[in-house]
Amino acid sequence: MPKKFHISRRTFISRASLTAAATGLPLWFIERDLAFAAEQSFSASKSPNGRPGLALIGCGGRGSDDLRAASKYGDVVALCDAKESALDSLANFYAKKGKAPAKFTDFRQLLESKNVDIVVNGTPDHWHSLVNIGAARAKKDIYGEKPLTLDVAEGRHVIQAVRDNKVVFQTGTQQRSDRRFRLACELVRNGRIGKLQKVEVFVPAGLREGPFATDQEIPPGLHWDLWLGQAPKVGYQKERAGNTFRWWWAYAGGPVTDWGAHHNDIARWAIGQDGPLTVQAKATVGPIPGGYTTCKEFEATLEWANDVTQIVKTTTADSPFGGIIDPKGQRNGVRLTGTDGWIWVNRGDLKASKDELYLDPLPDNAIHLKTSNDHMGNFMECVQSRQDPVAKVEDGHLSAVIGHLIIIGMFQGRKLQWDAANEVFTGDGAAEANKLLAREMRKPYDYSYVS
Repeated sequence: MPKKFHISRRTFISRASLTAAATGLPLWFIERDLAFAAEQSFSASKSPNGRPGLALIGCGGRGSDDLRAASKYGDVVALCDAKESALDSLANFYAKKGKAPAKFTDFRQLLESKNVDIVVNGTPDHWHSLVNIGAARAKKDIYGEKPLTLDVAEGRHVIQAVRDNKVVFQTGTQQRSDRRFRLACELVRNGRIGKLQKVEVFVPAGLREGPFATDQEIPPGLHWDLWLGQAPKVGYQKERAGNTFRWWWAYAGGPVTDWGAHHNDIARWAIGQDGPLTVQAKATVGPIPGGYTTCKEFEATLEWANDVTQIVKTTTADSPFGGIIDPKGQRNGVRLTGTDGWIWVNRGDLKASKDELYLDPLPDNAIHLKTSNDHMGNFMECVQSRQDPVAKVEDGHLSAVIGHLIIIGMFQGRKLQWDAANEVFTGDGAAEANKLLAREMRKPYDYSYVS
């Protein structure tokens, strides 16, 4: 059971005041958060020495950052990557810290280790689902990077694996553990801006480069066929590997599923529904032949129940934010507009059409969303309690679906009707659109790969 601890009223007020001043958030909200935190305490303990064994699959920058956060709570015992140089570099780092993690290029062998309790999945998007399914079937708890899946159909397989095997899963949409985003969503869900009418999601534009050389030599130590996985077989290009994987349709969704995965999750959290009724989208700046294949810029309109419209669009350095000037120069965020005002939120900033919209406390009987102020900490807490974390697998799926619908809408070039309950398109154009709900998986890297 979590251990409760107590602090003096003076210390509590001082801590709340300092936090409120540092974040710019209202004191009433910070006091509520700190009161909640005072009731929470845990020690993530699954392995005999009191610290869970951690494994990272996908040793790139994002995965390494996630592992660093997780290593506060456990011991790094295994690493896996298709690129041996990345694997060796990270293994050396943790060896210097007094640990000697085992190294693998085949994650299935890593999952056989009894020393591994928790898997951190930092692979490129096209590997997310198979790694998550394999880890779940191996009874490992999972922190999985966003977006949850590469297509809609994969989500159902991931959810089933997680639930059938009773593992804890946290999607890496860490904005759910950011006080600003949670406050914005709570205010909207409690009618503080009146009836919600419009949700505008702004994401940074992608890259538009190329053409790229096609006769590049595979670097030593890179298992290229394994890196490609379920994606079509192609010759090596350095522009496909590394962080630039996200600008190729075969492996990701470009700006739609990059920042879009974060902000569409917040949009859906604020709206409070599973999915939209319709989607219409278009690429406004397409790719260069022979270069990256995702669009650089796009616009999408999604209609939700209760007459809520969601607009998702890319921004560039000189793009307006629809009347919002972000003081930190960020080119992304979410604007929530209702009959009685608006709220603008992004990482580091929350403002409203009237300060009272967020300065006035919500009533005691208000809707309270799940509280987390540390995404990895919340996951580790749930590893111990066996409860669902703030971004459980179903939420990861439903929010990822928004991006997948936008991509299908761009490919189809028409307005599509979406049945969120059954996850199929209906009406005009449905037959062709439904064919895009799943991608063909290149053998042997299909679901049988982790059976």
